[in-house]
Amino acid sequence: MEVIMALRFLGINPGTPNDGSPTIWIDEETGDYIVQSYKVDEAILEECRKTGDIPGHETVIRLPAVMMQFFPEVNGTTEAASNDIGHP
Repeated sequence: MEVIMALRFLGINPGTPNDGSPTIWIDEETGDYIVQSYKVDEAILEECRKTGDIPGHETVIRLPAVMMQFFPEVNGTTEAASNDIGHP
């Protein structure tokens, strides 16, 4: 059975060349955010592990602060901030 996800593009880092990462989508069925971003290095990962275990099915990423503008709760709307990259 094919699973169809209702992801809506919210935004991409305005400073990223060639439409690369970081990128944010919202799952319109669950309200969860889907994030593509940079992997943290081992030093950051070790710092994170001081607060608790990171299960094998989870990961830690670095999300640039500029990406916060794409979260509707932050930009004060129900829609994503405008994005000049030209994605749908």
